[in-house]
Amino acid sequence: MSEVAMSSEELLAVLAAVGHAQRLRILSELAGGRVYVSELARRLGMSRPLLYMHIDRLEKAGLVAGNLELSSDGKALKYFELTTFDLRLNIDTIVEAVRADEPSSGARDAADAKEKRT
Repeated sequence: MSEVAMSSEELLAVLAAVGHAQRLRILSELAGGRVYVSELARRLGMSRPLLYMHIDRLEKAGLVAGNLELSSDGKALKYFELTTFDLRLNIDTIVEAVRADEPSSGARDAADAKEKRT
């Protein structure tokens, strides 16, 4: 995640993604480097369908990325790795997220003018 302000929707997606013990375990495991999905499921003692459900939430939040690769024997392996992110939560983060949701001042002025005419 970059230093660009997130919208409140993006912030909520990140908070929901890290707000689960299993997803924190996945992030912790991936901190050691990329891992293919079957190996990750074994390490975590989790079924692949359940792992994919959690990984999907982490991917949508931009915290992990997956890549399909072919092994030397021609098998397709799905690898997951952490993206670069720096999650900081304070009141400034929240205020910036809410402001990012608001229309630009020009659009807001136009909307206000239209409302006054009606």
